[in-house]
Amino acid sequence: MERHFFASDNLQDLEALETELEQQGIVTPQIHVLSNLDDEVANHRLHEVSSLMRTDVIRKGLIGALCGVLGGAAVLVIASASGLAGQFGWIPFVFLAVVVLGFCTWEAGFLGFQLPNTRFRRFQNVLDEGRHIFFVDLRSDQRLLLADILSRHQGLQTLGTGEGTPWWLISLQDKFQRFVRWAP
Repeated sequence: MERHFFASDNLQDLEALETELEQQGIVTPQIHVLSNLDDEVANHRLHEVSSLMRTDVIRKGLIGALCGVLGGAAVLVIASASGLAGQFGWIPFVFLAVVVLGFCTWEAGFLGFQLPNTRFRRFQNVLDEGRHIFFVDLRSDQRLLLADILSRHQGLQTLGTGEGTPWWLISLQDKFQRFVRWAP
């Protein structure tokens, strides 16, 4: 999947673009709008980026978990090499390793909540200008469709491409949304 980024200051045009894409078979989880004006985006019924994905919590949390695994392994190696595990048993050291893992993951995730998502940092100046970022994840067979639809939306500024969300995850999100709409 490839992610295509566009900037616009017209939410009505973005709403029309999203509708056209959905009519052509692009599912809602493939389409997102990133904006500092969340209320306006919600009023136009656009699929906005979730607050969790606006931050770097997941990336930093994974880095913290990796550090925690290394720290926990270091605790166990030191306990084994020093002979303390034989003297006191393994339970306190395993518990300490789990605490180190949890603390590193939590602390890094907490720091990630305070930072914007690294994938969106390059667009911060566009957002600060009051404009909106529209992006869509496309399979290779859907790219021509996008080019045709974009020809009718001249107000969009192309900002480039990037790595998109894997198709299996988008498919799961779409199936979950359909289930939620179907379920009572």
